[in-house]
Amino acid sequence: MKFVDEAEIDIAAGDGGNGCVSFRHEKYKEFGGPNGGDGGRGGHVFAVADPSLNTLVDFRYARRHEAKRGQHGMGSDMFGAAGDDIELRMPVGTIVTDTETGQVLCELLAPGERVMLAKGGDGGFGNMRFKSAINRAPRQRTPGHPGDRRHVKLELKVLADVGLLGMPNAGKSTLISAISNARPKIADYPFTTLHPNLGVVRVGPSQSFVVADVPGLIEGASEGAGLGHQFLRHLQRTRLLLHLVDMAPFDEAVDPVAQAKAIVAELKKFDVQLYAKPRWLVLNKLDMVPADERATRVKDIVRRLRYKGPVFEISALTHEGCEPLTQAVYQHLRQQQDEALPPVDVDPRFVER
Repeated sequence: MKFVDEAEIDIAAGDGGNGCVSFRHEKYKEFGGPNGGDGGRGGHVFAVADPSLNTLVDFRYARRHEAKRGQHGMGSDMFGAAGDDIELRMPVGTIVTDTETGQVLCELLAPGERVMLAKGGDGGFGNMRFKSAINRAPRQRTPGHPGDRRHVKLELKVLADVGLLGMPNAGKSTLISAISNARPKIADYPFTTLHPNLGVVRVGPSQSFVVADVPGLIEGASEGAGLGHQFLRHLQRTRLLLHLVDMAPFDEAVDPVAQAKAIVAELKKFDVQLYAKPRWLVLNKLDMVPADERATRVKDIVRRLRYKGPVFEISALTHEGCEPLTQAVYQHLRQQQDEALPPVDVDPRFVER
């Protein structure tokens, strides 16, 4: 399935039905009075978060979504039926924005979340609503109200705990396939990954986290080089970034430190908040470095980057060092979660002494 993370659609709620003008006609009931019913409500338009979806491709080709209008009121005190509501099923992590006002209508962050995007119009009143002691034969009625109409933009930001960052061919796809259940395309040429991949990493019973792999970023991405910044939005909801650096590039003239600095610079240009997220250094392809040179090369890279945070040496291909990395990531996420929890107020009467 083609991955699509942006789309623009038109949505229209149903109009309300018109009220009815009618009078009761029965034998021996000369002045039966008004009995025109109200019109029905127009259908609403809802957005529903569906965890089984991971792309907005359905909305790329179906751009008009309109709910049914309410039925008109009828005689014999019969109200019109309400129009059927419609539900637009979207991936979890979708942001819906009104293109005319720029207002964010909703963010679907929980599976099954249901939000009204457009409200159906109310039905009009029939003439039975206008009867009174001095107006016993009203001929007034009101038309149904129009439903909301909007042109909205859909933007998908995947929900993941950890994001993989790095140059093309740094080994991100190999790493996510080594530590999770994801099976992305892997090849020996740049830009193998053309869309984000999500994988669930299990570190123990009932202990897991979600990792996201996005296409590689290169210098000049802010000017449109490579795949540009179009996929970096998928890292904005992560809590930790793993910056993969290729310790043994195919081209000996390529400097891994210069590439790493370029990635950090592009990250800062894209979003300062994303740049400020916790970022760990992961030195990959350890198996391609002679054993007697590993320590020296790692020390040189860390020194030149002036990096002060955690450093992990791994080989995604042979899985060397992957277990300590996943365990450290899980403990970091667990600590973040514990620190974010508000303190619980406990009634002192129920505290054991």
